[in-house]
Amino acid sequence: MITPDIARYLDAGPLNPTPSEAHGILCGLICGGDAHALESWLGQVAPTADAGETLIAEARAALRAWGLAIERDFQTSEPLVQLPSPDESAPLGERALWLYDWVRGFLYALGLLSLSKSDLSAQGREILHDLAAITQIDLDALEDSEENEQALAEVSEFIRVAAMLIHHERAVVRAPTHSGPPIAAGQETDPV
Repeated sequence: MITPDIARYLDAGPLNPTPSEAHGILCGLICGGDAHALESWLGQVAPTADAGETLIAEARAALRAWGLAIERDFQTSEPLVQLPSPDESAPLGERALWLYDWVRGFLYALGLLSLSKSDLSAQGREILHDLAAITQIDLDALEDSEENEQALAEVSEFIRVAAMLIHHERAVVRAPTHSGPPIAAGQETDPV
């Protein structure tokens, strides 16, 4: 859950991301396979020393709790990316901006991990291309209409599925198993 304090703590950090962008950064680190995603994320978004000890302590505790809640979504038997969103009654443009910010954060995190196209399958490369294209959308020209509402719902679902496919390629498939080393994206496994 995104509280008003979360936004205040993020404002005091070095990147100053929106809550949606910060959520996207953590999801990108998790989906990209960062074994220490929460700590990497806190290093990016938590306030720095010049913010003051009290604010730093409060912010790190609140951001850690929020980050752990986000991580838990990935630790279930069927992991799921939960995209943050303002209230459903918010204007279409505001809800689209939240998605836009989330995708920017997600792509930023993949960049932090130095993820390149060669690290992904053909489908993963296409997803990366499509996510980058989403950041090129002109949100100022977006009008409230039923057609655009439907398009936003479809884009939102695409983003969720796309993130989970990257998570599967980079984090799930590559995770060490009890019987051997990580499996590279696209590599076949030999059934026993």
